Amino acid sequence: MRDGRPPYPDAAPDVPVGPDAPDGLLAARPGGSARVPGPPAADGPPYPDGPTRVHDLSAGGGVLAAAHRAAREAARLHGMPRAGITLINVSENATFRLDDPDTGDRSILRVHRSGYHSVAAIRSELAWLEALREEAGVRTPRVLPAPDGSRVLTVPGEPPRACVRFEFLPGAEPPRDRLVAGFERLGAVTARMHRHARAWRRPAGFTRFHWDHAAALGAESRWGRWQDGPGVDAEERAVLGRLDAELRRRLRRFGRGPDRYGLIHADLRLANLLVTGDGPPSVIDFDDCGFGWYLYDLAAALSFIEHDPLVPEMIASWLRGYRGVLSLPAGDEAEIWTFVMFRRLLLVAWIGTHSGVDIAADLGAGYTRGTCELAERYLGGAPG
Repeated sequence: MRDGRPPYPDAAPDVPVGPDAPDGLLAARPGGSARVPGPPAADGPPYPDGPTRVHDLSAGGGVLAAAHRAAREAARLHGMPRAGITLINVSENATFRLDDPDTGDRSILRVHRSGYHSVAAIRSELAWLEALREEAGVRTPRVLPAPDGSRVLTVPGEPPRACVRFEFLPGAEPPRDRLVAGFERLGAVTARMHRHARAWRRPAGFTRFHWDHAAALGAESRWGRWQDGPGVDAEERAVLGRLDAELRRRLRRFGRGPDRYGLIHADLRLANLLVTGDGPPSVIDFDDCGFGWYLYDLAAALSFIEHDPLVPEMIASWLRGYRGVLSLPAGDEAEIWTFVMFRRLLLVAWIGTHSGVDIAADLGAGYTRGTCELAERYLGGAPG
């Protein structure tokens, strides 16, 4: 999950990070968890899979400074000791732009948060990203291995950090004034990804987590509990509790058959798409890819804009593009708003545990109030 800023801006401001960063840089704000996790157990994997309720990179400047040190060391291991390092984005991970003065090359470095993915899971992500590019014609960033061939570097530290370097892709986030047309192209790209996922023989050891109800909203609550979201008081808890119960009921009825549930990107929102002209978008940031309902990819594309009056047109446009590649039964289409609300409720939880991320702090309790409004319409049978 990225915040709402353009992912790879050419003119991104140089944000001071590292030991000289101001103490307030990305400091935790009220309304979210800000506990810095301790190092992993000595006898356990450095990046254990499983639910994580703490967002370490939003916990304060000290943790971000450690991510910057990891980026500096990763750049050195990639043979770029003099590279300029510019912070682009902080969300689940810290993303940096590397500018090598010796070659003029520009690339992207992702410094993973601790405790979110195992190295095996990161390698699995990279395997699918590569297969989509080579086998499905989906433009994804190439992984740039270190001189020793490593695609995932583990940089020592407390805790150690996994780092991956990607090529810098051209393009910008889809413009807001052309989203209806853009959603048709996104629908076609999404269908190609789903078609590939259904047929792809995953490599041995492939492992990614699930985005089912338990992982998103239930006992695991990977991004925290919606009950702890900003502005969730007694009235909001009652409305969202009814929504949660209805989502659980409908998702159980919808089922997890192979035509409905499989490997998905899980975060195809605007900030993770790059467009140039009128061609199909490039797809970046597969960090949340895993197993979930295929329609969740449409819901994720509507993240934070669910109130936009053009959303019904965006959905219709997406469906046109999708059905140009894959069929989508009417019964599946009828549940689109179930997945929109599923994602929306999950984002209430995400905002609560990511208070140091700009978009989470900006949205705050207002997003919860908007979610309650949408929930009442959905529960009343008139979503959208």
